[in-house]
Amino acid sequence: MQSYPQHTSIDMPPYGQNVITTVPISPQPPPKDFVLWSLFNFVLCNAFCLGFCALSYSIKSRDRIIAKDFVGATSYGRTAKILNITALCVGLFVTILSIILVFLYLPLYIVQP
Repeated sequence: MQSYPQHTSIDMPPYGQNVITTVPISPQPPPKDFVLWSLFNFVLCNAFCLGFCALSYSIKSRDRIIAKDFVGATSYGRTAKILNITALCVGLFVTILSIILVFLYLPLYIVQP
């Protein structure tokens, strides 16, 4: 048997070049706060003050995002989303019901000569 030293090679980058082989971690996007939707509901569909409540939770969620508390921001954002959905549904229902009632009962009040 031959007892020659075995040749081993080390894969190294050329001198002066730093090669990073780790996978870069992408930052997680912040949770949604639904401020514009809440503002829309506050101005146009504010049935039972649900739009105002949604706006206040949206602002709390945005404050939590700025404070880097993403768990709290997610919780406030989820509550704002539920309040926005409820306010929009109630507002649309009341608007459609009002239009129907106006067209049903308005001819009864018009007196023909």
